[in-house]
Amino acid sequence: MDSVRLDKWLWAARFFKTRALAKKAIEGGKVQYNGARAKTSKGVEVGALIRVPQGWDTLEVEVVDLSGQRRGAPEARALYRETAESVARREREAEARRLTNQAMQHPLKRPDKKQRREIKRFQERSGE
Repeated sequence: MDSVRLDKWLWAARFFKTRALAKKAIEGGKVQYNGARAKTSKGVEVGALIRVPQGWDTLEVEVVDLSGQRRGAPEARALYRETAESVARREREAEARRLTNQAMQHPLKRPDKKQRREIKRFQERSGE
């Protein structure tokens, strides 16, 4: 196989659930092929670098193999290899998110009667 359409490869590699979602992401400029925007019909070649958004993260993967058919996850994972920089960046950002969420923990219970009175007094003093 010489080349596969970009939207079809992203769908086969299980980055998107449908080809329509892959097409929408490509047309929206979310997916980059070798550092530039690409069209949906762009032919994917082995060795190309593709940046794909995945939730909070952006993966940078190198194309290892081509496929136009969607198969099981282990076979789809064999189509690409994530770069070392991408893995390091993802882990760094995940740690930063974890620390941010840890610092912003909410109280585990609602205020009791005494705390509600204190809140009410504070609000009356501040003019609300």
